[in-house]
Amino acid sequence: MQPIRRLLQCSAIIFFLLSGAIGARAQQGAGNAVQANIIYHFTKYINWPDDKKSGDFVIGILGDTPLYDDLKGFMANKTAGGQKIVVRKFPSSATSFNCHILYISEDMSGSLKKIAANTMGEPMLLVTDEEGLARKGSCINFVLVDEHLRLEINKNNIEHRNLGIASELLQLGISVK
Repeated sequence: MQPIRRLLQCSAIIFFLLSGAIGARAQQGAGNAVQANIIYHFTKYINWPDDKKSGDFVIGILGDTPLYDDLKGFMANKTAGGQKIVVRKFPSSATSFNCHILYISEDMSGSLKKIAANTMGEPMLLVTDEEGLARKGSCINFVLVDEHLRLEINKNNIEHRNLGIASELLQLGISVK
């Protein structure tokens, strides 16, 4: 009964975060803090294969974004399923990424198709932040809809990466193919 109660509480938190109004670029700092919190919750609603459930849980950032600092601060002393969360920045020239979640910044979004192709089949959640990228290889994409932060979720991209996604998270997002 306790895991169900915790799952419902987390669902309520994510729903609250996603339903709150966030000004597009005017409130970028507040938006980054909310995105960091939501990315943390992905660790609870995405299921990685057993061989990725030991060692550090790595959240990678590709490109320049103030989200990196917010994630580092937010993830300090947090865990994902007993794994210590580590935030690592990858250089824009990187061709391989040893991480569970890879956030591709807006300045690197033009490389998404190449990154998605090079990492296909790897259990890595690709997260982006630009209109339409869930249709171009991203697993979860942050978008603004009527000045509200929403998630575009491409379940096929998630499953092709040998990851599972909780139905509660699917229900909160906009499904795209």
